[in-house]
Parts: sequence; structure tokens; C-alpha cells
Amino acid sequence: MSMNVANCPRCGKIFVKGFMDVCPNCKKEIEQQYEKCLKYLRDNRGATVQELTEATEVSIKQITKFIREGRISIMNAPNMSFPCEVCGTLIRENTMCDPCRTKLVKDVRNNAEDQRRSEELKKQEGKVSFNIQERLRDRH
Repeated sequence: MSMNVANCPRCGKIFVKGFMDVCPNCKKEIEQQYEKCLKYLRDNRGATVQELTEATEVSIKQITKFIREGRISIMNAPNMSFPCEVCGTLIRENTMCDPCRTKLVKDVRNNAEDQRRSEELKKQEGKVSFNIQERLRDRH
């Protein structure tokens, strides 16, 4: 029986990896941060992420993770938003703002089109060289 050990991505300590992605100490710290955030939000419903991070000393990244995991609901918090993962614009859902998502979709389409053209060009080059070889063979 082998144990699955890993380094904690937060503190670097070695721990037995099971259901958690971080060591028990970091998990406990994250839960304490979560409780701090909840307590502050209960008392300050109109708070922004910036106000929450300043009051609790919990990073915006961790608060955003709580929101994405569904642990902190922003449904009844009209001022609560978090940064787009690409440009940093404040958003209330998904991981990217609409302009970044649109640009990503456009870039993926353009890349696919470029690949298709490249493959078509290779096929055409193959046909041209084949035709030249046939003509040279036919002359002899």
C-alpha cells in the first residue's frame, strides 16, 4: 500500500494527499479566513471585495475562490464583484468578462481557420510537385 504524498501548494510542507489539495494546517487557515469573511459580510451586506479584503486581511484571490466555489454568495450582495482572470475588470459571474470571452472565441476561430488554410496549402503544394514530377517523367 503506497501513500500519496505531495507538497502543499500554499506552504510547501509535505502532507498525505487525500481529499484535500492543501495540508491540514492550510485547510484550517482557509476555513478561518472563510469564517472571517462570512462574519464581515453578515454585518456589512453592501461591502465590496476590496472592503472585504481590507477588513479581513483575506486575499482577493482567496475571496474570489470562495465565490467561485459557491461558498460566498454574491446574489444578495450588489456591490460584490471579482476580477476577470484575463484583464482584471470587475465581474459578477464566470471567470472572464464578456469582451475577453469574445476575444478568446475569436482567437480560437482564427487559429482553427489558420490551421485549415495551412493544411490546404500543404495539400496544394503536394499536388503541384506531383504534377511537375509527372510532366518530367512523361518527357522521357
